[in-house]
Amino acid sequence: MKRHTRTAAVLASATLLAAAAAGCSGSGSDSGGSGSTDTASLDSARQADVPAAASTSPSPSKSPAPTVSVRKGKYGKTLVNEKKMTLYVFDKDTKNKSACTGDCAKAWPPLLDKKTPTAGTGVSSKLLKTTTRSDGKKQVTYNGHPLYLFDEDKKAGDAKGQGVDAFGAKWYVVNAKGKQVTTTATATATATPTSSSSSGTGNGY
Repeated sequence: MKRHTRTAAVLASATLLAAAAAGCSGSGSDSGGSGSTDTASLDSARQADVPAAASTSPSPSKSPAPTVSVRKGKYGKTLVNEKKMTLYVFDKDTKNKSACTGDCAKAWPPLLDKKTPTAGTGVSSKLLKTTTRSDGKKQVTYNGHPLYLFDEDKKAGDAKGQGVDAFGAKWYVVNAKGKQVTTTATATATATPTSSSSSGTGNGY
C-alpha cells in the first residue's frame, strides 16, 4: 500500500514538472514572438521618420540667349555679341530678310537664336528682334538688319569684315541706332559716332 502511494506521488510530481516546463516554453515563445513583432514595428517607424535623400541629379542647363551689346572700337560704338565679337550687316539684305545663304553663311555666320535675344548695354530692345531664315532658323535682327559674324575675326575687337565686298554686296558694322557704319579706313578709338557712322549707301533701311 505504501509502495502504491509513493508511485502515485512520483507520477503526480512528474506531471506537474512537465506542465510547468510546457508553460515556461509557451510563455518564452509568446514573449519572443511579441518582441520580434515590436522590433519590426520600431524599425518601420524609424525608416518612416528618415527624410528621403535629396536628388543629386543635375538640372538640365539652359543656354542663355545671345546678348547684343554696344562696344567702343576702331569704328566707334558698334554692335557685338555676348562674346564681344563684332556684328555685321549685309548691304544686299532687305528689311528682315537675309540674302546670305550657302557658302555666304559659312563665311558670315548668321547670329541665331531660338528665343527673343537679350538687349545688352547701349542696345535698344525695341530694335532687337528675330526673323526666319530660308532654312527655318531664327536670325537676330537689329532695326530690320539681319546680323552676322565674320569667320576671319578671331578675337574680341577684330573687325576685319568692315567694308568687305563679298557675295554680291558690302558688309558693314552697325551702330547703336541700327545704322550701317560705312567708314572703311581704320579710325581711332576716340572717333565720335557722327564722324564714323552714316545710314549707308545701299539698303540703309
